[in-house]
Amino acid sequence: MAAEITKPSLHLTKANEIKHVFSRFDMNKDGKISAVELVDIMKALGSDTSVEEVNVIMTHIDTDQDGFINLEEFTRFCKATADVDDENDGEGVNKELKNAFEMYDLNKNGLISATELHHILGQLGEGCSVDDCVKMIEPVDSDGDGFVNFEEFKKMMSNTPPSK
Repeated sequence: MAAEITKPSLHLTKANEIKHVFSRFDMNKDGKISAVELVDIMKALGSDTSVEEVNVIMTHIDTDQDGFINLEEFTRFCKATADVDDENDGEGVNKELKNAFEMYDLNKNGLISATELHHILGQLGEGCSVDDCVKMIEPVDSDGDGFVNFEEFKKMMSNTPPSK
């Protein structure tokens, strides 16, 4: 199976967002992402991407071919994919948002609960409680049902405040 280079699940263009995501992938905090770290984070996110597929991804992002992705390479990759999405009128963004949403929607009911959010954030090493996750959901929960549906998720990811 040929590996495709996929875009980041979030539309990352701001330097602080890119740096934050990079630091989550850089698990040993050495300033670079190895293939092993990339495999581990993808497994934590529920992906069954093989080591071979990750190696193909690495060769495309690792422009200096040192076997690691540094912050500069990661930033170029994120910004390049954001530019492609802009040229395609957001088609890629919507698909990537759907993929990200589905990753959080563990029971596949079309809604993200505080418990599901807590579970995924825990896998990513974020130390927050279920109550913290309830508080994260409240500002984007425009219909007041206590869950985040896909439309609310899109608004949240685009930083557009939802209307109540």
